[in-house]
Amino acid sequence: MSAQTRQRRLWLPIAASMFAIAWGGNEFTPLLVMYRQVSHFSAVTVDVLLGAYVLGIIPALLVGGPLSDRFGRRPLLLPAAPLSLVGSVVLALGPGSPMLLAIGRILCGLALGLVMAVGTTWIKELSAKEDDQAAGARRASLALTLGFLTGAGAAGALAQWGPWRTGTAYAVHVVLTVITGLWLLAVPETRVPRGSGSQVRLRDDLTIPSAGHRRFLRVVVPLAPWVFGCAGSAYAVLPGLMQDHAGGMPIALSALLTVLTLGCGIGIQVLGRAIDTGRSARASVVALVLVVAGMGLGAMASELLTLPLTLAAAAVLGMGYGLALVSGLSEVQRIAGPDDLAGLTAVYYSVAYLGFFIPAVLAMLAAEWTYPQMFSAGFVIALGCLTVVATAWRAHLPVAATPTAIASEACAPDDEHALVRARVVTESTVHVR
Repeated sequence: MSAQTRQRRLWLPIAASMFAIAWGGNEFTPLLVMYRQVSHFSAVTVDVLLGAYVLGIIPALLVGGPLSDRFGRRPLLLPAAPLSLVGSVVLALGPGSPMLLAIGRILCGLALGLVMAVGTTWIKELSAKEDDQAAGARRASLALTLGFLTGAGAAGALAQWGPWRTGTAYAVHVVLTVITGLWLLAVPETRVPRGSGSQVRLRDDLTIPSAGHRRFLRVVVPLAPWVFGCAGSAYAVLPGLMQDHAGGMPIALSALLTVLTLGCGIGIQVLGRAIDTGRSARASVVALVLVVAGMGLGAMASELLTLPLTLAAAAVLGMGYGLALVSGLSEVQRIAGPDDLAGLTAVYYSVAYLGFFIPAVLAMLAAEWTYPQMFSAGFVIALGCLTVVATAWRAHLPVAATPTAIASEACAPDDEHALVRARVVTESTVHVR
């Protein structure tokens, strides 16, 4: 293998570690039905445990991203594998204890937050010399989604048919995490750490000015909660509703819905390169169209409780999840500067993971509202978010995306006002930044 080929593949160990840690983050999901059966937990308890790892993810995102800008990528990412490993051990040892399960989930969340903020940025920097500027975002999102998918599928199958229903999946994950964590040691640093004499205060590193960028507020924020809102609705809510219609294999059905959701998410991400553009919010709008359709199908599936409708809802929600994830990352990487890329990525993921509380909220509201009513409310809210993003189609575009690109796409070749309009957009973007 040539030195140039090895250089182009340096992102692979990071992607592998992201895959393994995402596996650990999502292996709990298809087991929600199992914990209701084996441990006799209520729907609210298991959905709260599902969302508990957000309590680890968000702090790790918000602190890990900016600190990696200051101290480098390696020191912040290397602890992720040990945290994920310990999380799986705790989960395996405490199937009947909500407290132990919550601790295990939070540890897995801390690990996942680090790889999402720091790993995504590290891959982007190692991919920066390639012609395809969106390659880093796609590689990171595909690594995460493949990990989420494979972890859920393996955990569901092992819990349904394996020898140790509550522990085999976690044992497999421990082995995978050790292997990928060791491989990560070979990756070179891409961020020069600031010396101890740096004039920039640590508090200033934790502030992220680009989070106030108007395009981030108008395009990314309305989209982000639907990333895991879609995923959670598909593989946490629908399996619970269908457990009495699963042919005696509710855990297997839960795993199937999870794999279908995430598989469709991967499929749409492969097409993301053709949909995404730096000249408009096209990918974000298409993602929200899929979210609206998925919520509508979810309302029908939760009313009729038929397998074909449930599978269709999971598939469309999965496509909404996948395209929302990669389009949001692409917008973030266009908006952020080199000094706050990890920080803005962390803010994006933090907003996205708020959607993971949706299943718990729905379970709490189920005493007053039916699930068809709540999915219908989600349909209306998603439609409102679609309207907000669509009205910001080309608003506040980052400077690099504007002059020639917008002039060539928005105006005919003989339009004498093309460059004037492009200049106005550029100047307004500079002002808001």
